[in-house]
Amino acid sequence: QVQLVESGGGLVQPGGSLRLSCVASGFIFTNYAMGWVRQAPGKGLEWVSAINPGGGSIRYQNSVKGRFTISRDDAKNTLYLQMNSLTPEDTAVYYCVRGAWGSGISGRGQGTQVTVSS
Repeated sequence: QVQLVESGGGLVQPGGSLRLSCVASGFIFTNYAMGWVRQAPGKGLEWVSAINPGGGSIRYQNSVKGRFTISRDDAKNTLYLQMNSLTPEDTAVYYCVRGAWGSGISGRGQGTQVTVSS
């Protein structure tokens, strides 16, 4: 079955950086679009970024463009999200998902908390 295990969240000051990782198993990672979604307190899930198989197509939510970078290492079955210039508005639980931008999600990790606060 699909297993996605995130790591790398934590508490960071505004302007700081974090790198999230997601190790995938139970399916052929190279065949699937992958992404990150997040859920802030009291809000619904929202797409943050997605990357297609092979990494040739990448999408970002407007609010993170220029600050976040998604990447994948197919040899390691791992998805990454480099987050720079973090703001308190980025505070959320971040989930690694299997799925294409804006489409149905066919697998989701347990989430990792990102808190941006001074």
